[in-house]
Amino acid sequence: MSDNLPPCPRCSCEYTYEMNALLVCPECAHEWEPAAAGAESGPGERVIKDAVGNVLNDGDTVTVVKALKVKGSVSGIKAGTKVRNIRLVDGVDGHDIDCRVEGFGAMQLKSSVVKKA
Repeated sequence: MSDNLPPCPRCSCEYTYEMNALLVCPECAHEWEPAAAGAESGPGERVIKDAVGNVLNDGDTVTVVKALKVKGSVSGIKAGTKVRNIRLVDGVDGHDIDCRVEGFGAMQLKSSVVKKA
C-alpha cells in the first residue's frame, strides 16, 4: 500500500489500494482509473516538477542546478544561484517559471534546470 494514492472520490476513504490498472476503495468497493482521478480534480490544473521531481508552486524558492548562458550577459547565471518567489506560467518553448534573478532582472526559466530549495 502506498501513501501517495488519492482518496476515494465517492466516499473519501483514504485506504485505497491498487489492483492491476485500477484503484479500489475497501469501504464502498468503488473502482476507478488513476487518470480519471486527476481529471476530477480540475481540467485546468497542471503539475510542474523541478529537475529532481518535486512539485513546484507559486512563491517557492528554487536553486539553479546548472550554469545558464544569458543573452547579452558576459557571465551568465551560475549553478547554485537562489531564485525567490517564482511564478508558474504557460511559457514559450518549455520556459514555465517566471522570476526575477538577482543581478539579471526578470526572466523565464525551465523547470528542468532548477530544484526546490
